[in-house]
Amino acid sequence: MQHLVETYNLTKHFTTSSFLGRAVKVVHAVDDVSIHIDEGETLGLAGESGCGKSTLGRTLVQLMEPTSGEVLFKGRNLRSLKRHEIKELRQKVSMVCQDPLGALNPRRTILQSLALPFRVHTTMNQSEIHDKVLSLLDFVGLSPAEFYVDRLPHEFSGGQRQRINIARAISLNPDFLVADEPVSALDLSVRAQILDLMKQLKERLNIACLFITHDLSVLRSVSDRVAIMYLGRVVELGQVDDLYLNPLHPYTKAILSATPVPNPKRKSERIILAGDVPSATDPPLGCRFHTRCWARKANCSKDEPRLEDAGSDHFVACHI
Repeated sequence: MQHLVETYNLTKHFTTSSFLGRAVKVVHAVDDVSIHIDEGETLGLAGESGCGKSTLGRTLVQLMEPTSGEVLFKGRNLRSLKRHEIKELRQKVSMVCQDPLGALNPRRTILQSLALPFRVHTTMNQSEIHDKVLSLLDFVGLSPAEFYVDRLPHEFSGGQRQRINIARAISLNPDFLVADEPVSALDLSVRAQILDLMKQLKERLNIACLFITHDLSVLRSVSDRVAIMYLGRVVELGQVDDLYLNPLHPYTKAILSATPVPNPKRKSERIILAGDVPSATDPPLGCRFHTRCWARKANCSKDEPRLEDAGSDHFVACHI
């Protein structure tokens, strides 16, 4: 079966240098990640800040060049595309950024920002583009659209700006969307509205999505499957209900235990992890989580576990 998006041993490293460039270090942002996303599917990606979630998302849409490994879109290796083929790819893959204000040009009106994809990738005339922009704004819940098109980004609230970013991301009817923490900077009430909009995109447009967040309670409402990352590696991957009800990796159990439970009568036992996240420039040998794991064994610090099938399409990278 051919998946819409696939990665094989995808790796992205960054090099850093100290003062005067005398010492060079390698940041292991993403290491040996192999995942897939099918048409119309939403894969949730969760983990602590700095674990490589955003880097993985940016690599999938070719905003970053991977260090090694492969990224396939509809069976085509994106690393081998020529310039004109990359331009065509931009119509099929898109991204919603975390900062809704920073993603918009402060000097352009909303009409100018939303019209740009059509001017670059289509032969539509000015009148057709104007009508298309109005329909996009109506679709994302900014009605009447005529009230918004001539305003600048600073005149909108955070939730409205994110709706505008989503409108721009879906303007060319993409097949795949990377949503990089699209609700993390929003109030709770606005967050629910944006999540509802993301569900509509899946139901009405059948867009496949990589939904990145550090909030596991958000993922359960929008995802079909969930992947958990720790220090550049995927440590667990499974169907959303199976992963929430039967977490296998100690790290997944720890972050799920920290998720608030909306029931005052239910007591949840939080798992407190020891120490801090190791540096990505010097990740631990063996299992990268073993320095904080309460159930570690002797081989955890020596042998690096691989992501293996634990049954029912549930994968985990753990010796125990």
